[in-house]
Amino acid sequence: MEASQLVSKCYGSQPKYTQIKAGLPEDYQSLKTIGDLLEINYRLLDAKEQLRQNLIRTMNENGTKYPGIVGYDDDVVPALDRAILSCHDVFLIGQIGQAKTRLVEVIAKNLLSPIPVIDGSITNDTPMDLPQDDLVSLLEGQEPSGASPTFHISPESAKKIQDNKLDTKINWVEGSQRFRYVLATPDISVKDLVGYIDAIKVAKKGVEMYKIDSYSPGQLLQAKHGIFCIDELPVLDPRKQVALLSVLQEGRYTTGSYPVIFEPKTVFFATANPIDYTHSGKIIEPLYDRLKSHIHTHYPKTIEHEMQIILQEAKLASCLVPVFVLKTLARLVHKARANSEINQAKGVSVRFGIHGLELLVGESERTRAIFHKTIPVPRHSDMYCLGQIAKFELSEIDDTMENRRKIFDSILDDSIRETCLEYIQGIQQETLDAIKQEFSGKTFQVSQGMVWQNGQVSYSNQLLNFANLSKLVQSKLEQIMPEQSSLAKDIDAKNIAISQNTEAELKAAILEIILDGLHYSTPKIIDKKDAGYVAA
Repeated sequence: MEASQLVSKCYGSQPKYTQIKAGLPEDYQSLKTIGDLLEINYRLLDAKEQLRQNLIRTMNENGTKYPGIVGYDDDVVPALDRAILSCHDVFLIGQIGQAKTRLVEVIAKNLLSPIPVIDGSITNDTPMDLPQDDLVSLLEGQEPSGASPTFHISPESAKKIQDNKLDTKINWVEGSQRFRYVLATPDISVKDLVGYIDAIKVAKKGVEMYKIDSYSPGQLLQAKHGIFCIDELPVLDPRKQVALLSVLQEGRYTTGSYPVIFEPKTVFFATANPIDYTHSGKIIEPLYDRLKSHIHTHYPKTIEHEMQIILQEAKLASCLVPVFVLKTLARLVHKARANSEINQAKGVSVRFGIHGLELLVGESERTRAIFHKTIPVPRHSDMYCLGQIAKFELSEIDDTMENRRKIFDSILDDSIRETCLEYIQGIQQETLDAIKQEFSGKTFQVSQGMVWQNGQVSYSNQLLNFANLSKLVQSKLEQIMPEQSSLAKDIDAKNIAISQNTEAELKAAILEIILDGLHYSTPKIIDKKDAGYVAA
């Protein structure tokens, strides 16, 4: 069949394939050329329609719409669903570390379908971007009429079609590859967004200055058929915001002196911190108005969600993360967010907890695991290293390092106390009395560098003289094991499962929380001295 007939049939007939995602043929990986696409009457869906149809498909199949996004089920997720189903461009407003950008990346990865892009194109050119007559002209080795002032595909892609005809190679490009992220900083230029005349192309190719061949595409066109996300939109000065306005208003823009209209066919997401967002002058009113859905994000509302996010996002060496250490870390973050002396307008990012867990594993390696050749198991005694990642500002008192440290240590002590008291709840009074009696005239030595079993002063050796305390450690281990297993169900984390190689050091960590809990209890069962724990 001649090229003109193939194109006419493709553009004028229904697709001849079963879709496995929006607009994606079942056997798409076997389609490798323009000719293959024309044979099945391939139909390109725009990005907003892809998001909409794939969301509907996921909902019908009871699938996970936004994998890895935790704590937003009751508010942010429904709002996003509505926006995507309505084909809206979206404005996400929230403080630092609320997964705004992550959310957009997840949408691009999971709700955009792969599309066929002409091999080598950096602007995601697909053959179906071209009007029917222009595609026929290129397939016949001719120049398009040039009557349209609209940029459809790059000159490089057009040349490939002219040279290779129906055998022009196409690659299936995933949604994550059609995601473009721009952080709005003062040095971002209009050219970065919409493209510019490339003097090197002019010199090398000998093309005229204002020919389309001299154009280098900006981020908007590189996000064609995908998602364009601009982070911290209010930071962008008004002149640059105007450059984005026509994209939202008309789906097109022009640049420089080119007599050409560019249509990025992208879904637009923007983010902002509420501090900037509430100063209305920082976003020009027409742009503010045309971001149709405004969705407010928030920090995790529960300790459990905070724990899940920390464990999910932390980059950890092989280790065991005890559930009670994770719980204390999540409490620490929540208490920092509730502290009146900390500047809550700036926020306390979830990265505080994520980076904190990474640091705790490193600290347990530094103080014990490397020397004793064991798998690192963080403990409460490791947590005083966390001051180096306490990234918050003070508001009520002078924002000095000394004041930050005092407030941080106070919050950390409170978090450790709450967790320790939680884990000694329900212990029978006779057991507490027996343990107090065991401490009469004895000292139980504790240090960050001490391990469960290694020499005379190891924890296990000392417990030989504390039979009731030893039984309590074993019973708490049996209580914590199902907690660890339950956490592992919620998160795909290899650093939760207890093994023979980690059980001993887990018992050491459990012993420390029991001793601290008995010290914090009212009345005190034991007291904490420099040398260790003694009877109260």
